[in-house]
Amino acid sequence: MRKREYMLGNVAIARGIVEGGGQVISGYPGTPSSEIIGTLAGMKERDFYVEWSVNEKVALEVAAGAAMAGVRSVATMKHVGLNVAADPLMTLAYTGVKGSMVIIVADDPSCHSSQNEQDTRRYSQFSLIPCLDPSTPQEAKDMMVYALEISGKLQMPVIFRPTTRISHGKSDVELGPVNEDRPEAGFQKDLERWVMVPKNARIQHPRLLELQKDILGELEDSPWNELDLREDAKTGVIASGIASVYAEEAIIKQGINASFLKIGTYPLPDKKIRTLMENSDRIIIFEEMEPVVEEQVRIIAQETGSCVEIVGKMQGPVPRIFELNTDICADVLAEVLGLERSDVPADVGEDFDYDACRIELPMRPPVMCPGCSHRSTFHVMKKVYGKDAIFPSDIGCYTLGIQSGTVDTTLCMGGSITVASGMYQAGEKKPICCSIGDSTFFHTGMNGLLNAIYNKADITVTIVDNRTTAMTGHQPNPGMGKTATGEETTEVDLEELCKGMGAGFVETVDSYDLEKTEEVFKRAKDYKGTSVVITEQLCVIDAKRAGIRKNPFIINTEECVGCRICVNLGCPAIEFDTESKKASINSMCTGCGVCARLCKFNAITEVKK
Repeated sequence: MRKREYMLGNVAIARGIVEGGGQVISGYPGTPSSEIIGTLAGMKERDFYVEWSVNEKVALEVAAGAAMAGVRSVATMKHVGLNVAADPLMTLAYTGVKGSMVIIVADDPSCHSSQNEQDTRRYSQFSLIPCLDPSTPQEAKDMMVYALEISGKLQMPVIFRPTTRISHGKSDVELGPVNEDRPEAGFQKDLERWVMVPKNARIQHPRLLELQKDILGELEDSPWNELDLREDAKTGVIASGIASVYAEEAIIKQGINASFLKIGTYPLPDKKIRTLMENSDRIIIFEEMEPVVEEQVRIIAQETGSCVEIVGKMQGPVPRIFELNTDICADVLAEVLGLERSDVPADVGEDFDYDACRIELPMRPPVMCPGCSHRSTFHVMKKVYGKDAIFPSDIGCYTLGIQSGTVDTTLCMGGSITVASGMYQAGEKKPICCSIGDSTFFHTGMNGLLNAIYNKADITVTIVDNRTTAMTGHQPNPGMGKTATGEETTEVDLEELCKGMGAGFVETVDSYDLEKTEEVFKRAKDYKGTSVVITEQLCVIDAKRAGIRKNPFIINTEECVGCRICVNLGCPAIEFDTESKKASINSMCTGCGVCARLCKFNAITEVKK
């Protein structure tokens, strides 16, 4: 009997990479994909190479180079990261690979931690690269092994698309054997294949189109596409990815006699769709985000002259936005089929009181941690530049500066500096001070800074350096001097890097030192040209993990006048009693001391041991 383990979906995917014999794995952290690299990097015994790359484009190119050399590679990222990596992706479809290559792109329906909910299956259609869409953590693990196999067989990269509920869901997963075969790297020169000048691209594009027949033939009868034709069923249901789990549960829950086609691959299983169409009067399609399956089903119906009724997202009632779930699928089935919703599972009685089991939870909007150094930086920025200034921001913990009025735009990774530059070049007269994190600056901020300096943008660039990639789980970056596996490496100096780009004003300051920070920002504001202020302080979570403990602070209620200056800082460790009109500090205090420096009445003091 094979061993089973209870594991996170991303851990299961990492296990699939190991079982599939992955040799070079690269990626950039982005929720919901981050734990894949983290799991692999944390393994004590490794016979593969794993790295955090500086961005997704780099990660994909590293994996592509390894696959060109004949080994098995994997690149990981979240859905918006594929936008960054789209340039090499499109040409990689033309070149193909010599070894195996899987591109893991984790989608985020409902935007749990993302600025949009784009559908990676569109990139599969666009690039003509096959895509696999797992429905459970177990299937994700098994499908990863398959992805590496067919990539090698087809000599094509494969896109692997888990969604948030797969990546961050947990279940028992049955482990399989590990592929011990390790092809040796050996790049073979082939100019017609690897050098994509126009002459060669015109040769490779027809080859890519011709290869689609082989891809479809491989995927059509794969175990990830399952058709269950029910006797006397006039309704057919098609569902893809995790939506297939929801839809199947809703069908069982409602007691509906329906044929069911589960889809896990793109291109779609054309023959199975046609068979279902021939045996159904109506087809209901469940898929998260874009109507990718539905569009293709409608095309097939048109080609075959089928009169089958097709129900999905395009004309409703299946929602086109956000995640699906079992209740949504049950509601759709009930509406389309004219049924009463049955909310009573088979194993509970009709008199079961659901209302008594419901718990109303309070709203808990995300906030910066107690003692977060970004909070003090934003306080000084707003004080120096004024509330009427423009504060373009970026992707990271510091986006939560929206609560302090120091985030006016958030577009994409690295977009703060370039958006700020565009506003200045447009003739904006108000002061412009943008903010970007250290990891995001290494990711795509450097180009923006270089562009601002080169084109003489009169803006202030604030690099909030907390010495980690905090928002996605504290992964290392080039400014920390260590790799994904903890090995020591070159520590890139942010200040020297900015000076090397030609910035005439670059200064580093301790975020907790309010007076010094204010003085530096004032000079940066007065500087004519692109000024750079680096506010530096270790992330409070990493500091705690490193054993750094500072004495907490306390508020003397007799000295407190209830002015709320400390409260307005927005630190979760500071509370205010509306009856006594006094502030207090709770047990979450990390001892940063910023509130004490702000208090004009000396009411906040350090707790002495």
